[in-house]
Amino acid sequence: MTRIAPFLRSILLLPMILACASIPLSAHAQQQQSVPSVRQPALADDSDSLSSPPRDPEQARMLREMSKDRNAQRQKEIVADTNQLMDLVRQLKDAVDKSNKNELSLSVVNTAGEIEKLAKSVKDKMRDGQ
Repeated sequence: MTRIAPFLRSILLLPMILACASIPLSAHAQQQQSVPSVRQPALADDSDSLSSPPRDPEQARMLREMSKDRNAQRQKEIVADTNQLMDLVRQLKDAVDKSNKNELSLSVVNTAGEIEKLAKSVKDKMRDGQ
């Protein structure tokens, strides 16, 4: 049962590492002004339009605004998930502090699993923003 303690320590450290990693990524995402290229449906007479940006300045502006809105929404979700992650970590730490070295409750294992799933979700959202 002594092998569980290092496992729990690593799970407790994971959200802190993710929280620290999200700060530079969110700053980079907010500073980035470029718009990812958006594929438009090809017209019958214009087969080159798939790789070119929109010619209409209004459409390009709308695409930039939509991109900014998506990034802002993704950032809000990352912050909310990170806050939930920190709450779960605090719950896990309290439960581990209450248990002894020979006893590990099922709720501790379930909370650790929830932390792992939520941490992966945050990581995937961060990766999707790049």
